[in-house]
Amino acid sequence: MSDLLRKPFGIHGEVHRITPESAGWRYVGFALHRLRAGERVADVTGDREVILVMVEGKANLTGAGQDWGELGERMSVFEKTPPHCLYLPNGSDWSAEATTDCTIAVCSAPGKGGHAARRIGPDGITLTERGKGTNTRYINNIAMENEDYCDSLLVTEVFTPAGHWSSFPSHRHDEDDFPRITYLEETYYHRLNPASGFGVQRVYTDDGQLDETMAVADGDVVLVPRGHHPCGAPYGFEMYYLNVMAGPLRKWRFVAAPEVEWIMERDS
Repeated sequence: MSDLLRKPFGIHGEVHRITPESAGWRYVGFALHRLRAGERVADVTGDREVILVMVEGKANLTGAGQDWGELGERMSVFEKTPPHCLYLPNGSDWSAEATTDCTIAVCSAPGKGGHAARRIGPDGITLTERGKGTNTRYINNIAMENEDYCDSLLVTEVFTPAGHWSSFPSHRHDEDDFPRITYLEETYYHRLNPASGFGVQRVYTDDGQLDETMAVADGDVVLVPRGHHPCGAPYGFEMYYLNVMAGPLRKWRFVAAPEVEWIMERDS
């Protein structure tokens, strides 16, 4: 199995923990907790900023010395309603107590300080369409570069209809050469509907030194350290993924793969 494909540890409790050390990179961290009603999880941010995403279900959240009350609304991610999230700067502690069965994603990257803790969504997050034809997908932007309350993190949700492609045309963001391109590490947390389905993700570089094609199951995480990274949802299986990106500059600039530049030019 590819080292870029990370299977969940199980179905309950902390089922993913990806750190810069375990991923072999410098910026992005990702963890996932699946809690039953009444269960609790707590952690500290340390020198990292964190966005907690209520992927599914509801929980009472505290963080950075504040009680944020009950966050969460959708019981299935495929309801496609905007997520409830919480931003926490470095140097914070936080806890979550599940009021229903729930799934909580912990997205992290280096924090510099100076930003206040705050709720993100559901207000202000609108499902938007991107792409054309079978490249059409739908986006919930949680914290992209037009929001200025993060130091490093870029976080978004993507819903890809059955039979469609996503993160396509193929593109890369693996060089620190702004404004042409930025260096951003990235994780994909995948979900499938129905959960018994599968998706496909390829991670490859122009020189072929990295070329991995993976069948992703419901709950898998794919690491993108460099290269192009398209994914596809076979007919009959709807795909969701939660993206976390971070790098030395909080800007998303990418370069298309040579074989798909004509598609970018045609569809722009």
